[in-house]
Amino acid sequence: MEADSNSYLDMELLRFSTAGSVDDGKSTLIGRLLYDSKSIFEDQYEAIELSSKKKGEEGVNLALLTDGLRSEREQGITIDVAYRYFATPKRKFIIADTPGHIQYTRNMVTGASTSNLSIILIDARKGIIEQTYRHTFIASLLGIPHVVFCINKMDLVEYKEEVFEQIKKDVEAFASKLDVKDIHFIPISALHGDNVVNASKNMDWYQGGTLLYLLENIHIGSDHNHIDCRFPVQYVIRPQTDDYHDYRGYAGRIAGGIFKPGDKVVALPSGFGSTIKSIDTLDGSIDEAFAPMSVTITLDDEIDISRGDMIVRENNQPTVSQDLDVMICWLNEKKLQWRGKYAIKHTSSDARCIIKDIKYKVDINTLHRLEEDKDIEMNDIARISLRTTKPLFFDSYKRNRYTGSVILIDEMTNETVGAGMIINK
Repeated sequence: MEADSNSYLDMELLRFSTAGSVDDGKSTLIGRLLYDSKSIFEDQYEAIELSSKKKGEEGVNLALLTDGLRSEREQGITIDVAYRYFATPKRKFIIADTPGHIQYTRNMVTGASTSNLSIILIDARKGIIEQTYRHTFIASLLGIPHVVFCINKMDLVEYKEEVFEQIKKDVEAFASKLDVKDIHFIPISALHGDNVVNASKNMDWYQGGTLLYLLENIHIGSDHNHIDCRFPVQYVIRPQTDDYHDYRGYAGRIAGGIFKPGDKVVALPSGFGSTIKSIDTLDGSIDEAFAPMSVTITLDDEIDISRGDMIVRENNQPTVSQDLDVMICWLNEKKLQWRGKYAIKHTSSDARCIIKDIKYKVDINTLHRLEEDKDIEMNDIARISLRTTKPLFFDSYKRNRYTGSVILIDEMTNETVGAGMIINK
């Protein structure tokens, strides 16, 4: 790709995850995407060609490009989240290839939590199965803005349009019950490359774009909340040098909204107001900043602000509370303890919390609420209530994925044990 380094750095980044049942062809699809978009090196291709020959396989098994763990290659499945990076002249991409098994739900949640888009594979011969429901539910729960259903292995059903249309109809029926905003359907054959990077000659009845065309062109600019101004402070910059003797800047990543010099703002929790003096970056001052940019904000007044505080607009403030309602995905082998105490991280703020109530567990295959089942084990998803040792400044996860998410940490082991989405109104 011929481009100067600056334009390359400025290219938009799309994060997407893949999900599907075992043998639906996720790894083959990613391998095909990388190979057909010329995003792998010759030596990588030669290595998987050699591996394929050793296994006695016909042709080159492109799935070997992503199944990086030896145990994955031996079993022919994906266990952990495999991250792959590639770029085309239009966009940069980070792929999270997530496992399909129910016992790896936590890996899927981890891989998909930062995605703009989720690709869910469906085997054209099998149609919708339990895991399709589960993966769509998790995509909905995580607030992934765009979901693409790739109906794979169309070559094994003779590229029939009616098979594709039936699966599409079935998916639309249950997706309508979930909060999934933007859905697309593409009939593909990852093995043969139909509609992955190049348009299929075998499915001239399909008038839509290929998967790569969709990935390159889907609009992701509005995936961030540009309405509610939220700036969690990560670090206070005081150089105290001769050149910057009185400089006091607040560094962090904008979690929502658009900030401009001259804006009237309020610092939480103190409630003191001020005006933005400047917004500084490594390349100098800028006239406006928005999510997810990392910047340093300076104010006209010297207010006492430290890490964990939040700068917001006067007339648009987050919820401030010590009581949270959370959908939690449990990540640890040790069960969630009712009345248990955990450390909690929210944006740049640290606190401790106690589990007040376990309201229900979700059966992630049927979406039913199991109100009697309070045993929350690894890979379970449940609704809980917790109380924190200090007020947090948050929005609901639906409104802002950054200010609406928390993680729970076991204070004894320092392990991250739960990933939560705040559902307070």
